[in-house]
Amino acid sequence: MEYVYKTRGTCSTNIELNVEDGVVKEVVFWGGCNGNLQGISRLVRGMKVADVIAKLEGVRCGGRPTSCPDQLCRALHEMGY
Repeated sequence: MEYVYKTRGTCSTNIELNVEDGVVKEVVFWGGCNGNLQGISRLVRGMKVADVIAKLEGVRCGGRPTSCPDQLCRALHEMGY
């Protein structure tokens, strides 16, 4: 399933996801701190959604109440995970 999530409170504007059978196939962050986000994309590719959520949910970025990894988890929840 492909999904585009509009982020809130982060440097990235959108997260594009592709998830199949509970496994993250692809993640693309639009905008933001590109090098770090490419690393996160590579990290989660091939991971089970439950593992991604367990590792990244609630992660904060500096003084912000959320982060791109946390928003990725919110997007996965919106997809029904």
